Amino acid sequence: MTSRQKAKQLHKSRIVVLSAPSGTGKTTLVNELKKRCDDIAVSVSYTTRSPRPGETKGIDYHFIGQDNFKKKIRDGFFAEWAKVYDNYYGTSKDFIEKNIKKSKIVLLTIDTQGGLQIKKQYPEAILIGILPPSLKEQEIRLKKRGETSENIRRRLKESSMERKILIEKYDYRFINRDIESTARKILSIISKIKK
Repeated sequence: MTSRQKAKQLHKSRIVVLSAPSGTGKTTLVNELKKRCDDIAVSVSYTTRSPRPGETKGIDYHFIGQDNFKKKIRDGFFAEWAKVYDNYYGTSKDFIEKNIKKSKIVLLTIDTQGGLQIKKQYPEAILIGILPPSLKEQEIRLKKRGETSENIRRRLKESSMERKILIEKYDYRFINRDIESTARKILSIISKIKK
């Protein structure tokens, strides 16, 4: 995409998708963006996975059962949904559309499957990929998060496929060496959207 096409796309978009492999610092980054920009409406995804220690229902995720999730799929409730690591995740279509009407920047923190679904439905959406400084650093972060060895192996393997999509299909990619610097880069894109 040329810089002229990107500028035109930024003018029309109110949706920003942030995707990152596990252990890249996405949650910390989103918290930093929320602190710095009042115009951001961060979507809270629906999931069938169990809450991790310290997660709060309705703030970190909407935790629902698999039958309920599948019913929502049938009812057309989700703008995007995907099965990731044996659990379902999805984004409410209503949340996106209500916040666009309020002139908010809708920030979706979703995986690459979901990001590409959003791009298909909302072609003006801006896709931003966040990459870890290295696989070793990603592994260290996953260990700190308390993931099992088996989960770490699986997440590192799947993250190589995610990186390929981020590099080939996303509008912007940043290596998250430092939260402060990465947040500044994303806010720079958001400030252009708001003009």
